[in-house]
Amino acid sequence: MNPEKDFAPLTPNIVRALNDKLYEKRKVAALEIEKLVREFVAQNNTVQIKHVIQTLSQEFALSQHPHSRKGGLIGLAACSIALGKDSGLYLKELIEPVLTCFNDADSRLRYYACEALYNIVKVARGAVLPHFNVLFDGLSKLAADPDPNVKSGSELLDPLVLDIVTESNKFDLVGFIPLLRERIYSNNQYARQFIISWILVLESVPDINLLDYLPEILDGLFQILGDNGKEIRKMCEVVLGEFLKEIKKNPSSVKFAEMANILVIHCQTTDDLIQLTAMCWMREFIQLAGRVMLPYSSGILTAVLPCLAYDDRKKSIKEVANVCNQSLMKLVTPEDDEPDEPRPGQRQAETNPDDALPKQEGTASGPGGAVTPTERAPVTLHLDGIVQVLNCHLSDTAIGMMTRIAVLKWLYHLYIKTPRKMFRHTDSLFPILLQTLSDESDEVILKDLEVLAEIASSPAGQTDDPGPLDGPDLRTSHSELQVPTPGRAGLLNTSGLECSPSTPTMNSYFYKFMINLLKRFSSERKLLEVRGPFIIRSLCLLLNAENIFHSMADILLREEDLKFASTMVHALNTILLTSTELFQLRNQLKDLKTLESQNLFCCLYRSWCHNPVTTVSLCFLTQNYRHAYDLIQKFGDLEVTVDFLAEVDKLVQLIECPIFTYLRLQLLDVKNNPYLIKALYGLLMLLPQSSAFQLLSHRLQCVPNPELLQTEDSLKAAPKSQKADSPSIDYAELLQHFEKVQNKHLEVRHQRSGRGDHLDRRVVL
Repeated sequence: MNPEKDFAPLTPNIVRALNDKLYEKRKVAALEIEKLVREFVAQNNTVQIKHVIQTLSQEFALSQHPHSRKGGLIGLAACSIALGKDSGLYLKELIEPVLTCFNDADSRLRYYACEALYNIVKVARGAVLPHFNVLFDGLSKLAADPDPNVKSGSELLDPLVLDIVTESNKFDLVGFIPLLRERIYSNNQYARQFIISWILVLESVPDINLLDYLPEILDGLFQILGDNGKEIRKMCEVVLGEFLKEIKKNPSSVKFAEMANILVIHCQTTDDLIQLTAMCWMREFIQLAGRVMLPYSSGILTAVLPCLAYDDRKKSIKEVANVCNQSLMKLVTPEDDEPDEPRPGQRQAETNPDDALPKQEGTASGPGGAVTPTERAPVTLHLDGIVQVLNCHLSDTAIGMMTRIAVLKWLYHLYIKTPRKMFRHTDSLFPILLQTLSDESDEVILKDLEVLAEIASSPAGQTDDPGPLDGPDLRTSHSELQVPTPGRAGLLNTSGLECSPSTPTMNSYFYKFMINLLKRFSSERKLLEVRGPFIIRSLCLLLNAENIFHSMADILLREEDLKFASTMVHALNTILLTSTELFQLRNQLKDLKTLESQNLFCCLYRSWCHNPVTTVSLCFLTQNYRHAYDLIQKFGDLEVTVDFLAEVDKLVQLIECPIFTYLRLQLLDVKNNPYLIKALYGLLMLLPQSSAFQLLSHRLQCVPNPELLQTEDSLKAAPKSQKADSPSIDYAELLQHFEKVQNKHLEVRHQRSGRGDHLDRRVVL
């Protein structure tokens, strides 16, 4: 510093003392400055006061010499003390150089700056509020200072400023929020602690409504919640808890929509505390805001669904996530669907955010994002994002079972509540729903079948063209299952075989579902073997059993893979004969009293011909014993294999089951059932000397008066149990069809084995 420079009105002694390295001498100089300034105040000499402050600021506090800077700081504090209540007139000039020293490399100097600012603020009190932002910025830096002495100094200054803010009603919260939003992202633990303490105090002040600005700082609060320090995490938990209490008390002033995505992000974090806290907030938001949260459904589901598969280590998160999921699902109502069938002009409804459904009663978004329970406001449910999220989670093979179940429940719920909107997405969902049938969990498969059954039976799915709308092409190629064109309204209407008018009408997707289900069984034989019966039995409960068997039989009639057709027919026949779910259908077939039941029998028979033994069992079920006998007579012309004999063996076992109790009782009426006994003897003659042979032989030994089998009267009589008299069934044509199908099977087997010399064993038509 230039010793010859004029620092008037500061005397040379004051200047020399301010530049001294000893604190005591600088303190003496400060007392002299205080005395000098008091005189100027008494004289109302503002010019000299400003000159003193400017000199201390420019020549000392901002000097290059460290001791000069220390002298300048203590001198500015002395000026403030001398000015007293008038210090507010000079605060800008007093504060700015002090704050500049907060960035000094010398920790002692930073400490003196903190001390000087304390004295300035203590005198000025409320007058410092117009300069609050720069003060807060400086305080946040001090709180993060690496020097413990500087930090301890800031801990004295911080409560002073807090007291001034809380006792004043002139605090500019609007101007403060941007700075708070910036500082809240600090990674320094002390700065974070400083920020949290300030937010906690401001939240407790009745005249300061920090809740209005919560969207600005909520993300930062969740960031701080993940701090490594337990004390900071605890403080942040308290702050978030206080805010949540305030939200519950005053939901009408909460900007739920502006915070929804923030919660979605933090619900997906790997930090358990952050995730649990965010999930709890999400639960409250959904319950308090109601339909306001619907536009954020896709994000919420992205965050919530994976949590449903958590184990007991994260049980709390899982439970809260489950509540969120259930609450969100309840918000979707039938009013969210299209009111009418979508027309070309309505196809854009889901992609235009300005479009809205009819206004909803209850909680809705009010002005500024607040929630006003008494208002009506339109909230449009956009399914594009929701379906995309559900599809993504269902496609992820690594996702947990409970998540997959929740996804399927959502799909089912959406098809029930908003079928018209959902059917726009059916073609994109259809492949993954079919793929899910291979899931390891029976519960997942059952939920999947519920969705597929709803798709297949919903009136909203009825279209003139059963082919894909805009999704992947699901129509069969040349090598896939051949698709006959559906008849009226999706009912099977092929080759004169119509579905029963008494059965429920399925939509266009029903037939597509049956085709693709059989296609999947064909490509995944293990699925058919392990889960096939479970899937078909479940479908018979969810849909109409007659429609299922009728459609599958009709499709298999056109199946080019004869080996698969035979296997599938055998599986269907076993289900038909043994499943409790098919009790009503068996009773319908057993008597063939109606034209509908006779048509069903003919449809099944034509496909059952792919497997000779199942064809006989169908005749036994329908009490067509004479035709069964005629079929067995043809067995002598077939290629008898080990598999064929094994199926005959299984049929014998079935005859001994409760399903065929009525058949065994009819053996007592030899006169009216001669062809039943002949058919059973025919089976007996086909069997080698095995356990099945012994079983059937013992059964036939119980038949009374076997000599009556050859009487002419029994041949001429029209047995009451025979169905041959029915004019609706052409048994000769059915027998001819059986021979034709078996010839095809024989040709295929010989082509595969390369033995064409045995084709003369075909059945002669």
